[in-house]
Amino acid sequence: MNKVRKRPQVIHDLLEIATYIAEDNLEASDRFLAAAEKTFQQLGKMPEMGKSCHFSHPKLAGIRQQAIKGFQKYFIFYLSTDSGVEIIRVIYGGRDIEAILYEDLEENNAE
Repeated sequence: MNKVRKRPQVIHDLLEIATYIAEDNLEASDRFLAAAEKTFQQLGKMPEMGKSCHFSHPKLAGIRQQAIKGFQKYFIFYLSTDSGVEIIRVIYGGRDIEAILYEDLEENNAE
């Protein structure tokens, strides 16, 4: 149980955050990307290490979150699967996370 699957939006999230961080500190941006990847791998090995999220919308049930080590304001949102984890998004903690995740859900159901 080590498989880590990333939704396409995750790559966009990582690039957006890394670009934002790089505006002030290019080295920190590189550290962020490395720390995110390391956290993804840890989640693949220990899916239960993240905290269970409690959103009001029932379709968001089962989503867990884990802060990126060294970048505690950035959270990985994921689902445990039979073979590992599915990374849904990487989001800055100051945003309306439930609204973002719900919007993603609605977009995916519309396709």
